[in-house]
Amino acid sequence: MELLEDIRLAAGENTFLRLMGLSQSPVLCFVIDTTGSMRNEIDEAKRVSFEIIDRKRGTGQEPSGYILVPFNDPDYGPLVMTANADVFKERINCLSASGGGDIPEMVLSGLQLALTAAPPFSEIFVFTDAPAKDAYLKNTIIALIESTKSQVTFMLTNIAGDRRRRRTSQGVAPRVMSRSGTQLYQDLAEASGGQAIQVTKSELSLATSVIVDSSASAVVTVFQAARNPGRPDHFTFTVDGSLNNVTAYITGDSPLTFSLTSPTGVSQTSNQSSGPLASVTRAGNFRRLSFNTDNQTGLWQISVSSNNPYLVKVTGQSSVNFIYNLVEESAGAHGDFSLKEGRPLSDGNTSILITMTASDTVKVTEVTLFDNSGSTEVKGSLQSLGSSDFLVTFSGIPAGEFVLILKGEDSSSTSRSTSSSFQRQASTQIKTSSISVTAQANNTNIEPGTTISIPFTVAATADGVITDSATETFTVRVSNDRSYTSTSPSSITTVTGSGGKATGTVTLTAPSSAASGTDVTLTIEAENAAATDINYVVLRFSVTAKVKDVNHPVCHIVSTSTCASSTSLCASSKWEFIANFTDGINGTGIDRVTIRQGNGTLNITTAIGAGGDNITVVTYTASCCSHIVELTALDGVGNVGTCVQQARLLDTVTKPPVTSSVVKTTSTGEYTLYISIILWISVVFSAPCK
Repeated sequence: MELLEDIRLAAGENTFLRLMGLSQSPVLCFVIDTTGSMRNEIDEAKRVSFEIIDRKRGTGQEPSGYILVPFNDPDYGPLVMTANADVFKERINCLSASGGGDIPEMVLSGLQLALTAAPPFSEIFVFTDAPAKDAYLKNTIIALIESTKSQVTFMLTNIAGDRRRRRTSQGVAPRVMSRSGTQLYQDLAEASGGQAIQVTKSELSLATSVIVDSSASAVVTVFQAARNPGRPDHFTFTVDGSLNNVTAYITGDSPLTFSLTSPTGVSQTSNQSSGPLASVTRAGNFRRLSFNTDNQTGLWQISVSSNNPYLVKVTGQSSVNFIYNLVEESAGAHGDFSLKEGRPLSDGNTSILITMTASDTVKVTEVTLFDNSGSTEVKGSLQSLGSSDFLVTFSGIPAGEFVLILKGEDSSSTSRSTSSSFQRQASTQIKTSSISVTAQANNTNIEPGTTISIPFTVAATADGVITDSATETFTVRVSNDRSYTSTSPSSITTVTGSGGKATGTVTLTAPSSAASGTDVTLTIEAENAAATDINYVVLRFSVTAKVKDVNHPVCHIVSTSTCASSTSLCASSKWEFIANFTDGINGTGIDRVTIRQGNGTLNITTAIGAGGDNITVVTYTASCCSHIVELTALDGVGNVGTCVQQARLLDTVTKPPVTSSVVKTTSTGEYTLYISIILWISVVFSAPCK
């Protein structure tokens, strides 16, 4: 508790809530191509982000954070991550369109930075009009998508058949991305549960409504399905009473027609832009159906007629939702679970831990895996773990790509009808693999200028069990989001009689210039010889310099003035409190002092003490109506000291002054964790303009 309290004091309330995953609203995350032909797209990204910020600032729906990653060729980044909307505005205003050269750009490298920085279950928007120059990162991106369960939506402009580029009078070639160049983006969008929206530059403002939709709080996925190759099909989904602002998206090339049918049999066709059930917006391959607010609950249907690949997605706002993680039982007496990295094994048993929101009013009745074609269904065995947690076990999941659908009953009295059935769907696909990849890092911290070794193991499996019947060679690929130097074998081979496993070692070196607190995400992939199957493990490390300053700032009370005890007179008088904060001669110095309790003002100056140490002199002035103050001091490496004092009341016995907080007894391991977290927060949540 003391360790967490120190982190909370050092990081601040809002940042601490984000660190603990308690934010109610999503982050706003843009990955933007900044080459010469992207001026319109950059302007539109500015417009829609400013609209979201200005409309939601100070409300419960204000984004919990802002992430921006620019890219072109050969550069990408730097990553900007901030909780300050004005900083984000300043940084996105700094973007300008220039250069371009050859058409392909470093799209996936920029997306990799965003995926490793954004919180799990985020939605990331990528703006580009060019194919990816770094398509070799595709499997790494998919691994990060599956690991973080984030959605990626691509805003693609200037999509047409293969044409030669012509130069404009300004000398900038208008880039045209071929249909084949968009396939990579469609694959990534489908894997993540996002969309690959293809529009002209003039239509982009119509399509960015999807960004505004996703920035709302408590957005849930009700249903999602893809058909690739395309075929006519009917899709049913349940709208429950807790849902508001229900919206459907249909993304696919023309010719494509659709119809929407309500539970009472009322229909609306695709040639009706404003009908009895929804308002329809069209732009390029993107169609948005905003349901009318008075629509009833029950079973709805969307019918799509197209032979081109397409995606259908239905979302809404609701307090009823779930998060999930693949888990495996931990060794030990407590029966706990640990997160399982990578893909579940084909034809093996898989456990998924599900946590429901609105747990007081909902009952989970069914959890099912459906493959993309809709032809294979695997029902899970459901076990309640108490409170809002459920363990779902699937036996013998066949090879393939699946989506997780959850159904249940909602007993909430706020439902708009007597129908209490609900359904929710995980956006990110769950893929199985017949390859087992495991890795174990002995230490998740790495010092600047040092190298760590990470042993890993690869094995082939059958029916979810490692086999030892044949020799098999696997291609190994290793990457990290910081471009740190690393070494690894290009392939490893299992040998019959060795238990079916092959082992290797990855090394990762942090440069001497790496800032303490920087996080590094390492992905290890193994692919079979036929290049038909792949699995991975994702590891995260923190760059942490050795910390020699382990002493907390100390508060020394200098003086405290008095206030009259009468509350009727407090508004007309003020009191003053003066204290000195020191960090010792060998300390890193006081970095900042903030008010944790009290509504007065601070005046901070510095001085040199008799022993040669630096003194931070703090003068606090407040109304006598607010006669208690608590100050928090943070030194250069995140050590926290507190100072609590109250005004002396004229008709009461003066209390002895309160000095610094109690002496800490934090263990070395806890202290290292604390410093690592504080330094990580200081890096990822600060974003200087240049």
